[in-house]
Amino acid sequence: MQEILQQVVVTLRGIWKFRWLGLVVAWITAILGVAVVWKIPDRYEATARIYVDTDSILKPLMAGLAVQPNVDQQVSMLSRTLINRPNIEKLIRMADLDLKSQSKAQQDALVEQLLKTIELRGGAGVNLYSMTYRDLEPERAKRVVQAMVSIFVESGLGASRKDTDSAKTFLTEQIKAFEAKLEAAETRLKEFRLRNLALQSGDGKDSTARLIEMNQALDAARLQLKEAENSRDAARQQLAQERALAPTSSSAVASQEAAFPVATPEIDGRLEAQRRSLDSLLQRYTDQHPDVVSTKRLLKDLEDQKRKEVQELRRAAMAAAAAAAQGSGAPGPTASLAAQELGRSLAASEVQVAGLKARVSEFTARYNTAREAMKTAPQLEAEAAQLNRDYNITKKNYDDLVARRQSAVMTGELDVASGMADFRLIDPPRVSPQPVSPNRLVLYLGVLGAALGLGMAFAFAASQLRPTFSDADDLRRKTGMPLLGVVTLLVSDADRKRQRMSLVRYFAASGGLIGLFVAGLIAMSLTSRFGG
Repeated sequence: MQEILQQVVVTLRGIWKFRWLGLVVAWITAILGVAVVWKIPDRYEATARIYVDTDSILKPLMAGLAVQPNVDQQVSMLSRTLINRPNIEKLIRMADLDLKSQSKAQQDALVEQLLKTIELRGGAGVNLYSMTYRDLEPERAKRVVQAMVSIFVESGLGASRKDTDSAKTFLTEQIKAFEAKLEAAETRLKEFRLRNLALQSGDGKDSTARLIEMNQALDAARLQLKEAENSRDAARQQLAQERALAPTSSSAVASQEAAFPVATPEIDGRLEAQRRSLDSLLQRYTDQHPDVVSTKRLLKDLEDQKRKEVQELRRAAMAAAAAAAQGSGAPGPTASLAAQELGRSLAASEVQVAGLKARVSEFTARYNTAREAMKTAPQLEAEAAQLNRDYNITKKNYDDLVARRQSAVMTGELDVASGMADFRLIDPPRVSPQPVSPNRLVLYLGVLGAALGLGMAFAFAASQLRPTFSDADDLRRKTGMPLLGVVTLLVSDADRKRQRMSLVRYFAASGGLIGLFVAGLIAMSLTSRFGG
């Protein structure tokens, strides 16, 4: 620590020896620095503040109907990308800054200068933006800020409308493409249905379900046929027994035939049921539909059976009357009535059996046809499912695109009505009455510090170039040789007087330098305060 202090003391003594050289350098530096600072031109600052209101009462009301973009994010991105080369070139034309630019190089230099000097600042979380520009001419600075405000507002409005128009154009093109796809899918589905019209059903059942239903109907018809045949055989046996046991006269048969007319209530009921079924089928299908054709054929068979039954009943009545006339005795009227009833029941059973045979035959044909169709039904059903799936997907996409285009249209109308945001000019462009640059007070203080530091640096450099030894210890330490003795300089009174005068002049010159700077700074501060 002692060695460091000794080294510092030696260095200070060397600087003190060359103090006049340092003082001269300090004065020269101060004079040059003051001249340079004084020549720096004044710059005036133009500012403006804009508030961007992104809240609108129409947007919550139109939620779900129109697209709600992130307006805050759009405005933030707009503020970050506003200062770019195209906008600066537009600003130069708006503010008439290109009048003094004669060459391409000058225009490029002007653009680069504006890119660096124009400032756009925004508060964190608040859509409040301030624009700042400094220039040598106050009016030019104001024109630049005014043009920048106009570009900021126009960019915000134009970007939203351009995005909306682009979205509507794209959606319209996509809708046209999907409309063509939808028409092609509808054509394929229509052609498939026309080719396989006989395999379609109105209830929406597949081929397996229809085959099971036909099998059940066929089994039921066979069971009814079996029951009708058993009933017919029983009626036939009873009629034979009745004819063998109780013959009647021809007059009794004629009177009974007149008293009991021929009737077929069962066939009439079935005919009425089939007619109602035919009316119901004709309301849903055409005359060529398999169910309609089958019902008409069954209705015709029932009508033929009814005519045959009436004829059989009449022949049975006549045969009973003839048998009664040929008999020997004259049985009572009760036996003749029983024979007639049995004859009518037998005829009705025959008609019913014939009708059920036709039904069984028809159901068998349908079942066989359905079984044959089962060989190709899975492939047809898979093809139909694929066609329906393609059609449904295409139609859903088409409907979604139409809805989105309508939403885009409503969004554009909403932007026209309310705008992307409301740009409010809080502070119009204005120029400060006093120049804001350069800050000469700070610069003069810097010049003073630089002058003092440069003077000490020159004095230190001179002490290192022409070193001297201020005491015996320093000489012994630097040379490394033994010191035999020290010769002391005797200073006279005249020398002491000269030294004192030299110190007075030095401190006067140093104080004058600092005093002039302090006085100048005080004067400038007072001038700027009272002048502002």
